[in-house]
Amino acid sequence: MKLITWNVQWCRGVDHRVDPARVIAEAKRIADFDVLCLQEVADNYPAPLLPDGRAEDQFALLAALLPGYTAVPGVAVDQAGADGKRRRFGNMILTRLPVLQAYRHLLPYPADHAVPSMPRIAVEAVVRAPFGDVRVITTHLEYYSVKKRSAQVEGLRAIYSEGAAYADNPRVTERDEGPYQAQPRPLATVITGDFNLEPDDPLHARMRAPLPGGIPALVDAWEAAHPGKKHPPTFKIYEKLVPGEPELHCDFIFVNAPLRPRIVQVAVDTATQVSDHQPVVLELR
Repeated sequence: MKLITWNVQWCRGVDHRVDPARVIAEAKRIADFDVLCLQEVADNYPAPLLPDGRAEDQFALLAALLPGYTAVPGVAVDQAGADGKRRRFGNMILTRLPVLQAYRHLLPYPADHAVPSMPRIAVEAVVRAPFGDVRVITTHLEYYSVKKRSAQVEGLRAIYSEGAAYADNPRVTERDEGPYQAQPRPLATVITGDFNLEPDDPLHARMRAPLPGGIPALVDAWEAAHPGKKHPPTFKIYEKLVPGEPELHCDFIFVNAPLRPRIVQVAVDTATQVSDHQPVVLELR
């Protein structure tokens, strides 16, 4: 199973061109992906609400560009637009693997009036990989507020733990009907996205901290695949708000113990300039 996670900045490249088709073409160049996890997907945000925005529905456009893939959109921001249409912003999973069930988890959003912020979401798809079922969760944590970001890390840990509890007792053999019919919720889990924190941030360690009830702890897939090797930069390589500002390393893939021995490759494409972030590739076997 090959997975790409990528903050695509509403499909805006370093050249300020907004082009969903270019994003998909570049993702295909990078890997023959089974799962594509995208952050910062926009709908109806024209410029100047988003720089160079085109007001297009990128959730629909990206899905149309990948026929044969199931699209699982997750809207975190849902606002009324001046044109009478909704404005939406969030994340998305696209996969050619069978999707057994999808979940949308709104993350904690405690008040912090000192800084700007937006609601955040974790999108989950339970997919059937060749080696077994996997929970794939993608998210984009708060940028400005440490208070919100800290609460969202705790939220992710709770979401992971909740799903692991269902893996112990899935009820898939029960005769529940309609929407009550239980679907498999595997223990194997991947959590990806733009975490807006550095590898040495205490919140990175918190993501990997032990969990109660014997639930396997998460590990950073890069660190598991490349022990002792620093994370490559994934943000602010080519597009900088302030000249000379440092590169950042904030896009991660976490996996749990059932998947750690299946890691074949974890790589960062540091060459592409189709977004202000760099895509991260995970291959499991």
